[in-house]
Amino acid sequence: MEDKVLDKALRDIEAYYRTQGMARALGFGKRPAVLVIDFQKGITDPERPAGCHLDAEIEHTVRLLDVARKKDVPVFFFVIAYDRSLLDGGLLVKKVPTLARFVAGSDDVQLDPRLTPGPNEPVFAKQYGSCFFGTPLASSLTALNVDTVILTGCITSGCVRATAHDALQHGFRPMLPRECVGDRARIPHEVNLMDIQARIGDVLPLSAVLTHIEQGESA
Repeated sequence: MEDKVLDKALRDIEAYYRTQGMARALGFGKRPAVLVIDFQKGITDPERPAGCHLDAEIEHTVRLLDVARKKDVPVFFFVIAYDRSLLDGGLLVKKVPTLARFVAGSDDVQLDPRLTPGPNEPVFAKQYGSCFFGTPLASSLTALNVDTVILTGCITSGCVRATAHDALQHGFRPMLPRECVGDRARIPHEVNLMDIQARIGDVLPLSAVLTHIEQGESA
């Protein structure tokens, strides 16, 4: 019953947004890149203090990466990692003390073993939500003539949303394959996907994203 109530509420809000001209499609640009956000052991292992269940999202991301690599689509990985002093975590670590576990070099900041970066796929450390904040991502994408970012990873209501918002503000088209992003709970996950679709980027079925990549030209 609760799922039905949530689904109806989301449909009603989306319909209202559309009456105000929101939720229009951005569409893909000419050159995409894939960003894999925070699929690290400290989050993808549900037995750890900050962990949750993300097996399906990782499985779908692996499928996306297989297709992207065949078409020479650039891939970037991101993990949350702090200096031992935690000074680079600022107020965020005070707000969310569990993040203090994510010290650079610790097992919690290692990528989930189901994800293995290729030789030209960097793993960038970040300290805050957005993959753009305090990292060389924007300049790296520009150097590669990328105009579209396909976002995968976690958490939908946190780092994924922050990255989508910053992507838009930097002039990159945010595309979210629904099956490739996950959260700790369904309500924040669904509400944020609805809101991202309304005012930030395009939330699409993974099949649509794969089709676009497969039909595109190799770099």
